[in-house]
Amino acid sequence: MLIKKSVTIHKHRTSIALEQEFWDVLKDISIEKNYSVEKLISNIDINRNASLASSIRVFILKHIINSS
Repeated sequence: MLIKKSVTIHKHRTSIALEQEFWDVLKDISIEKNYSVEKLISNIDINRNASLASSIRVFILKHIINSS
């Protein structure tokens, strides 16, 4: 099930729909990096080549692979 949340990135509001598990891991990564979730999403947004939701999922996957 997708959970839709509104966040502010680059001074504008946007909605992102992700599975709860991705929101949970995104929060964990933001704590690890000492960023807010919005700041982390902003950083992902800067370098994305696909939809923001897809880019977040790929970022999380790469983070997990690189942390192993």
